Amino acid sequence: MQSSEILKKLVGFPTVSRDSNLELIHYIADYLNDLGFQSQLVHNEENTKANLYAVIGPQNKPGVMLSGHTDVVPVDGQDWSSDPFELRFQDDKFYGRGSADMKGFIACILSMLGNVDANKLLTPIHLAFSYDEEIGCIGVRRLLDMLKDAPVKPKYCIIGEPTLMQPVVAHKGKTAVRVKCTGSECHSSLAPDGLNAIYLATDLISAIRDLQQQLIDTGHHDHDYDISHSTLHVGVINGGTALNIVPNHCEFVFEIRNLPEDSPTQLIEQLRNQANRIAESYTDRFPAAGISLEIYNTYPALNTATDSDIVKLITELTGANKTGKIAFGTEGGLFTEQLALETIVIGPGSIEQAHKPDEYIASSELQRCDAFLQKLVTALSD
Repeated sequence: MQSSEILKKLVGFPTVSRDSNLELIHYIADYLNDLGFQSQLVHNEENTKANLYAVIGPQNKPGVMLSGHTDVVPVDGQDWSSDPFELRFQDDKFYGRGSADMKGFIACILSMLGNVDANKLLTPIHLAFSYDEEIGCIGVRRLLDMLKDAPVKPKYCIIGEPTLMQPVVAHKGKTAVRVKCTGSECHSSLAPDGLNAIYLATDLISAIRDLQQQLIDTGHHDHDYDISHSTLHVGVINGGTALNIVPNHCEFVFEIRNLPEDSPTQLIEQLRNQANRIAESYTDRFPAAGISLEIYNTYPALNTATDSDIVKLITELTGANKTGKIAFGTEGGLFTEQLALETIVIGPGSIEQAHKPDEYIASSELQRCDAFLQKLVTALSD
């Protein structure tokens, strides 16, 4: 089947991260089975979602893993010109949720496998299709736990996030933190007799902004990134119940997107110390005063050496004369950190189209990816 035909099938499964991806995963498993390739599923605890893993070719040696996530972001509140879960072709573009991010890459892989003779592969192709990447690379962690104990592991990894088929060797890490502030409520007419938890939150937010400025002024910079420094960003805040009550509770969440050279753990420790100082300044009058920080999701940065074997292979296959770095994250850092895989990011489509209404991938991008994967198969067969 052509990649565009398979993409239509994949887009038709509404695999928003909050929902199950099992229909899509079973479709892929059946597709592989029809080609004579076995796969295994690694489910979440609730058995409502699954990763798919397969090895095509020799089973007794490490190969090249092709990795992609099957979940997509929601379409709620977005103004689409057509059904986001029905692929539409217009002006040489395929429109649909996940077309670029990143079902296009998976479609190209499945199309390529329809023409692969596994007996001719000297180096195997590993497939890793995961769930819940969009909410913090959640699902792939269960797959990693399985692969750690596998007798034969892949050696290299290609992640097909949309990069316009340009090789990418690095991206920032991400850490998400939940902050809980505890104050003391009272009637708002007696506001000085209480401790406003929202004020505790804004004091720490001010410290976060100060730390951000320090990173800009004196921290590491890498101008290969669009934003050359590590960033801190407060995204959501909730506190208070009524205007006439001094609030006793406030929560907010913030993220750190760190360069490989910066340690998010150290940055959070600085903020935790600052939070303790803020809270302790009130504990004489308000013993319950407190600010807690909890990391609820994190994945590491990717920083693959430009002279590594996987980079040499991919640049040779693509003819690229340089590599890039991207602002958004992938599961690549996890593969490198936990399995020591040399990892590169390259895939069809543009991240600028991702997560938007009328997301699309150009037909030329699918064709470029098809050609690239065919070259990869040839290289693994020599």
